[in-house]
Amino acid sequence: MEFPVYLHIGSWRIHPHVLFETLSYFIGFRVYLWTRRSSQMSKLVSLQILAGTILGAALGAKLLFWLEDPAATWEQLSQGHLLWGGKTIVGGLLGGLIGVELTKRLVGWKSSTGDDFVYPLILGIAIGRIGCFLTGLDDHTYGIATTWVTGVDFGDGILRHPTQLYEIAFLVVLAILLIPLYRQSRGQLAAAGTGYLSGRMFQWFMAGYLLFRFAIEFIKPTLHPYLGLNNIQLACLAGLIYYGWLLFGKGPQQRTAVTADYSG
Repeated sequence: MEFPVYLHIGSWRIHPHVLFETLSYFIGFRVYLWTRRSSQMSKLVSLQILAGTILGAALGAKLLFWLEDPAATWEQLSQGHLLWGGKTIVGGLLGGLIGVELTKRLVGWKSSTGDDFVYPLILGIAIGRIGCFLTGLDDHTYGIATTWVTGVDFGDGILRHPTQLYEIAFLVVLAILLIPLYRQSRGQLAAAGTGYLSGRMFQWFMAGYLLFRFAIEFIKPTLHPYLGLNNIQLACLAGLIYYGWLLFGKGPQQRTAVTADYSG
């Protein structure tokens, strides 16, 4: 296989990253519209929260990417470059979380909105990672050299961890593990008296994904300038502390009052 793996549709020669990133946004959003639960949220409030989510995700994705190599970022800025390229999924998720919570507070909406985003996010991230893998070395999402049977030569003669494929496999497992919470969130187990808290599925999704990303970053050839950690790992730690507090740091009664209102 020669990387990048361009896709040919008729006379068009499409870069895999462009194609699969576009598909991830389109399909993920369509799945969200198809699976979201009905609510009493007005169209205006819905648009305001969506705008806050998108703005927060965009800023978070860029800001965290700039922290990957602060010296290089500062050098580029000092030369007047706008730094349009580069973004991170972790930054987008955490930035989107901050954006949606701030917007919900501003518009006075207290119900959780996160559960409906879990499977669309899982699907969208997985589709996007296909494009990352097919792009090869240019995408900078591959792993370090390895002798494992999973090693892939992305074009430079070195077998590397295909961390993009590891992430897709993890997302499949996570999607399966979250099925019981999905059923509870849809009220299918309400009669069993499970006491499901709105937003819990989103919390477990975020905690699981952040934990995975913290671990997988150790086998990526990125800079680790922060006491042996990189920018993404620091963000993952911050997110894990927050979600650990929501999931385990409160009694059930306290969490009912807090996480049902501000859980993502």
